[in-house]
Amino acid sequence: MLPSPHSAQTCETDGAPPQHPVPPHVKMFGIAIHQVTMDDAIDWGLKRMQGPAGPCELVFTPNVDHIVQLNQNLQLRDAYGLAGLVVADGWPVVTASRWLKKALPARVAGSDLVPALIAAGASQHNPRIFLLGGATGVAEKAAARIRQRWPKAEIVGTDSPPFGFETQDDENQRIVAKVNESAPDLLVVGFGAPKQELWLARHRSQLNAKIAVAAGGTIDFLAGHQTRAPRWAQQARLEWLHRMLTNPRRLAGRYLKGAIVFPRLVIREYRTAADQ
Repeated sequence: MLPSPHSAQTCETDGAPPQHPVPPHVKMFGIAIHQVTMDDAIDWGLKRMQGPAGPCELVFTPNVDHIVQLNQNLQLRDAYGLAGLVVADGWPVVTASRWLKKALPARVAGSDLVPALIAAGASQHNPRIFLLGGATGVAEKAAARIRQRWPKAEIVGTDSPPFGFETQDDENQRIVAKVNESAPDLLVVGFGAPKQELWLARHRSQLNAKIAVAAGGTIDFLAGHQTRAPRWAQQARLEWLHRMLTNPRRLAGRYLKGAIVFPRLVIREYRTAADQ
């Protein structure tokens, strides 16, 4: 059984950190966040998707909710330490980095990065993609829409694990075996945070996938079950408001907690740096 998300124990993880060269990074909120643009992240992912098989590279996309969880969840911090690429998925994180004089160049949203990787891969070869997560039938619908939009993309598998799967060894091994049989270039995991990050950290060394993106609700977006904010709202940095208004029961409490806790964490980060 998995330890409690707020346990003081460290996360039991498989494997060592990735061996590939990584982009420059800044250290904030107890984790390393890479200083990359969307183009940088696509280039990083595409090289690994097209490269030889090796240890699975993890891609994590911290937003305000992640930062709040990282404050208490040492297992999640350990999981982040195994990621090959960590990109800021949220304007508040980017803005805080600039205020702290640890500037990140851009927001790289996971829900933008995944389709961009699929598009880039499909323009050069036939990328093998596995969609893991979402409610029953959602991954299959996302797969159909991906095939329609990017015919050269090969969906080699989908799976929607049942509730509580992470506590069941047999179920976890079934998932790993199904992924490995497909040998995807890109594994898209949508369990939600912190479950997706902890699961990937624990099973990374067992996974026969070139890269795995902890992608939150991206599978739902790809399936059309959730809609992204209009482009103008994204540019105005109001995507959080669109998401809250379209899914208030799930997100209102999370965003309220983030609005209270995140500024305190930024101030603490500033004071810690000033004391050094």
